[in-house]
Amino acid sequence: MIHVRRLAKSFKHAVHGVAVVFRSEQNFRIQVAAALAAFALALWFRVRYEEWIILLFLTGAVLVLELVNSILERIVDTFKPRIHPVVKDVKDIMAAAVLIASLIALLVGVTIFYPPIALLVQSW
Repeated sequence: MIHVRRLAKSFKHAVHGVAVVFRSEQNFRIQVAAALAAFALALWFRVRYEEWIILLFLTGAVLVLELVNSILERIVDTFKPRIHPVVKDVKDIMAAAVLIASLIALLVGVTIFYPPIALLVQSW
């Protein structure tokens, strides 16, 4: 059975978590801005349904990876000092995962938006 109050409380905690990361992580704010820009372009150029799905999936994946990165950084910092070499490696590897996902999302975005932007530029 679904308990509405518990569910509402869970959503409240989740929104708080996103707000904490949004306030404390510059990269997350940049990625949210990039996602909003991609969605605005998708609306402007009226991209196909399939392209919307791809954009939503990739932006969601990048944002979720950044949340996981923030979680991992906080956990690792709790157990070991920031200067420990293993802690540095763990943080660097997680940052690399976010970077790779972001680069893939960027490449897909360029693939989706290049044709309509090129047409727009040619029409000037």
